[in-house]
Amino acid sequence: MYQRLLEHLTTAVVTLDGALRVRWLNPAAEALLAVSLSRVQGTRLDSLEGENGAVAELLNKALGEQHPFTQREAVLVLPGGEATTVDFTVTPLNESELLLEIEPRDRLMRISREEALIARQETIKVLSRGLAHEIKNPLGGIRGAAQLLERDLPNPQLAEFTRIIVEEADRLRDLVDRMLGPNNLVHHEALNVHQVIERVRALLEVEHHRVDYVRDYDPSLPELRGDDAQLIQAVLNVARNAVQAMEESGTEHPQLILRTRARRQFTLGAERHRLVCEVAVIDNGPGIHASLRETLFFPMVSGRAEGSGLGLSIAQSILHQHQGLIECDSHPGCTEFRLMIPIETH
Repeated sequence: MYQRLLEHLTTAVVTLDGALRVRWLNPAAEALLAVSLSRVQGTRLDSLEGENGAVAELLNKALGEQHPFTQREAVLVLPGGEATTVDFTVTPLNESELLLEIEPRDRLMRISREEALIARQETIKVLSRGLAHEIKNPLGGIRGAAQLLERDLPNPQLAEFTRIIVEEADRLRDLVDRMLGPNNLVHHEALNVHQVIERVRALLEVEHHRVDYVRDYDPSLPELRGDDAQLIQAVLNVARNAVQAMEESGTEHPQLILRTRARRQFTLGAERHRLVCEVAVIDNGPGIHASLRETLFFPMVSGRAEGSGLGLSIAQSILHQHQGLIECDSHPGCTEFRLMIPIETH
């Protein structure tokens, strides 16, 4: 009876003997560790190690002291080599048997991170619109006053200075409009995401012909509903940033991978979607500095000397209009931006 209850738990449960050999796994543990009970029963899970190799030490400590231990957000390296973040509790059942409970944290951490990203983007949008209102009103007054002044100037040569005032006021207005991102309503139409990516690739090949463009598409992806022009702009902003970062850093063999995948039963923020299209833009450039990763999608934040800091912010706004979002992972030699777009009808 108790074994049947354990078999139906969503928490991974492993029992070990005094030599840390596996006695039993429930189905949740088999799924998490990607192994079957028949394969590992009676063997040590030597490949199940923490990021700092401390798992076996904790198990031996619990067995020796006959005292339970809990480790929060530990990074385990699974038998297949994949790393995952878990909470685990070790409980000694007696002097020769341990109970190991493992709760995966990756999905919960990702949902929490995405919810924070969405909330942050909404805050930025509200602040940006308030700031734009406060800036554009006096700019309109400055521009109008400069035009009136130009008419009454006694010396026509002085008009050059009023024209500078008007042009700079217009430049600031355009900058504020770009910071707000696209204001047009999204026109949802059926589209093929690969046509969007191919358009972006064609544009980039003309501008940056030294880069090796690698296509890795999933042909089974169905059509999604979205705004063709805005999605081209979003993918182009991300991909162009990647290419420019590689060129400015002098990457020896610059490569940009454009990849598509289908994610089933995928959660974005707090909402679970039956099917999500993932567009990945992967470069082999220098990576994004750690100090910029938390503010990467803020307006006016850029890691490039010539960057305006608006491209990624606008791309994120476009994805939010499609009920999606952009995620980023980066380390030297590999930066991956993932544009996640729900495929079901909005």
